[in-house]
Amino acid sequence: MRLATWNVNSIRTRVARTVEFAVREDIDVLAMQEIKCKPEQFPYGPFAEAGYHVEVHGLNQWNGVAIASREPMTDVATSFAGMPGFAKGHEGPDAPLEARALGATIGGVRVWSLYVPNGRSLDDPHLVYKLHWLDALRTATAAEIAASPARPLALVGDFNIIPFDDDNGDPDIVVGRSTHVSPEERAAFFALEGAGLTDVVRPILPQGYTYWDYQRLKFPRNEGIRIDFVLGSPAFADAVTGASIHREERKGEQPSDHVPVVVEFDPASGAEDDDDLPMIFS
Repeated sequence: MRLATWNVNSIRTRVARTVEFAVREDIDVLAMQEIKCKPEQFPYGPFAEAGYHVEVHGLNQWNGVAIASREPMTDVATSFAGMPGFAKGHEGPDAPLEARALGATIGGVRVWSLYVPNGRSLDDPHLVYKLHWLDALRTATAAEIAASPARPLALVGDFNIIPFDDDNGDPDIVVGRSTHVSPEERAAFFALEGAGLTDVVRPILPQGYTYWDYQRLKFPRNEGIRIDFVLGSPAFADAVTGASIHREERKGEQPSDHVPVVVEFDPASGAEDDDDLPMIFS
């Protein structure tokens, strides 16, 4: 199974190169973020012609997540337990939920496509919302792993956090002045490890950026950052056999400012002497 995550930054603008990538790289499951459209606006046709089923969660021209899969998807969810909402000037627990999470089970693997809130600035209420969102994600994930420890679980997407200094090649992002690198955001990211998750790409690719801003020649200067991740439960992490960051997708006409991250997953490699694992397509 080949699982990819990609913040496509408007699927209607980039549908051709998105589908072409999925077909060329033999992707079984593609989690997308920032699709920027409602379900009725999503370009299903090219995906269907390429043999993909698609689930979409989008509310307007902002945010939005989707999953394309060669296999049918079940147990589709558009939020996780306790997920907070946000609206400017709105306080309280009943703030409207944004289209930032989409979960589905595919061949026995639970996949969440996530677009973590940006945070905007260190003094913005959106940063408080981001930290609450991540804390709820940690709690929900820990409960999900505890309830089904043998089921592989992957949280994938744009986390809008730069965990380590080596992941930051953008001189405009500075600890103490910028979001994405604040101690609170990094602590929230590492707390996901306490929920039972592992960054399954980093052991294979310790270095590599996944995002370059469109402005000020960031890509030609390689002033990128690493903010797109595949975090797996023990049952998922043990079966990962390979990973790749597709930097070339930042080139060409109308590229997204993010590039795809791909992992290869072989259930046989992590299922030795374990007859309780679910059947998973390969």
